[in-house]
Amino acid sequence: MADGNITKDILYDAVAPNDFESMLELDRYGARSTAFDKIISATHDHFWDPLDPKYIDFSEPWDMDNEPLLADDQVLSLGIPYVREHLEKTGQKAKFINEMALWNFSSILHGEQGALNLSASLCHVLKDQGAQEYAANQTREEARHVTAFARYIKARWGRPRPCGATLQALLVEIIHAPEVYKKIIGMQMLVEGLAMGAFATGFQQNRDPLARKLFQLVMTDEAFHHKFGKIWADRTIPKMSEDERNVVEDWAAHCFQSLLFNMGSPVQQAQVYRDFGLDPERVTEGLRQIIQNDDARRERLKSQTNIFRVLIKTLHNAGLITARTRGFYATYVDMDELKAEGEKMVGDDIAEEGIKYLQEINFKARSERAAVSIAAE
Repeated sequence: MADGNITKDILYDAVAPNDFESMLELDRYGARSTAFDKIISATHDHFWDPLDPKYIDFSEPWDMDNEPLLADDQVLSLGIPYVREHLEKTGQKAKFINEMALWNFSSILHGEQGALNLSASLCHVLKDQGAQEYAANQTREEARHVTAFARYIKARWGRPRPCGATLQALLVEIIHAPEVYKKIIGMQMLVEGLAMGAFATGFQQNRDPLARKLFQLVMTDEAFHHKFGKIWADRTIPKMSEDERNVVEDWAAHCFQSLLFNMGSPVQQAQVYRDFGLDPERVTEGLRQIIQNDDARRERLKSQTNIFRVLIKTLHNAGLITARTRGFYATYVDMDELKAEGEKMVGDDIAEEGIKYLQEINFKARSERAAVSIAAE
C-alpha cells in the first residue's frame, strides 16, 4: 500500500492516528469481528491487582546486600576470572549480582511501559471493534505490569536504572511506526516474546519468592498478548508477496538484533562495573571472549527458557524465518532442533498454573461478595 502498511486481513485494517472521523462510520459499528473474543473473555480468569496483597504482597523482605537473587551462572560477567576474583576479594559478589538483576528488571519495566503506550496507540488506529477492544484490554493489563514492576523495584532497590539506549531507540521506533505490521511484529511478537522468555527464566532461576510470584502473574497476561500477534501472522503472512515478505522478515531481524544487542552489550552497563571498582574495558574484553566462543554460546542457548531462543522460536512458528534469513538465526540456535519442538511455547505451563491460582482467589472473592449481597437483602 502507498502508506507502507501491509494489510492482508480486514481485522487489521487501520487508519491514521488523527483520523477519528473514521471511527464514527456507521457501518463500522455493525462489523465487529469475533476473532479476539476468546482472549478478551479470558481476562476474567487471569485478573489480578498489584495493589492488593491477596494477589501479591510487596512487603515481603529480602536481604539485598547479602542474599543474591540469582545463582552465579545466571550472571554472564561472573564467568570472567577478573570479575569473580575481584568481587569475592571485596565481599561484593552478592550485591553485584543484585545490581545486575536491577538492570534486567529495569529493562523489563521500560519494556512494559513501551507495551502500554503501543497498545494504547493501536486503539487509535485499528478500525475493527474486536481488535480495538482487545488493544484496550491489553492496555489495561500492561498498565498493571508497569505498576507491579515499579513496586517490586522500589521494594528491593528504591529506584530503577535508566533505559538502555538500544532498547529505548527500538521502543520509540516501534511505538511511532505508522505501519501496524511493525507494531505487531516489534511489540506483540518480539518484545512480548522476549518478555515471556525473561519471565520464564526469572520464575525458574530467581531465588526471591516475591519475584517468582510477580513473573508468574505477569505471564498469565503475556501468554494472551502473544496470541494477538500469532493471529496476525496466521492471517497475514501466507497472503504476502515475496517483496512484502522480505520487508517483514528484514524488520523482524532488525528488531531481534536490537534486542540481542541491548541485553548483551556491556557498554550500557559500564557504570555498574565502575560502581564496584571494576574496569569496564577489561570486563568488556572478557565478555567478548565468552560471547565469541561458539560452544559456550550454544550451550547457554540450549535452555528452553533462554530469552533469545524464545524469540527465534516465536518468529519461526509465525513463519517469519525462511531460507533467506535462516542462516542469520542459525548463528544462535540449532534450527532443526527448534523446528522439532513444535508449537508449544516456553512459559505456557507456568502461565496455566498462575491462572489456576488467580481463578481460586477471584472465585473466592466473588463468592464472598455474593454472600454479603444476599445477607444485606
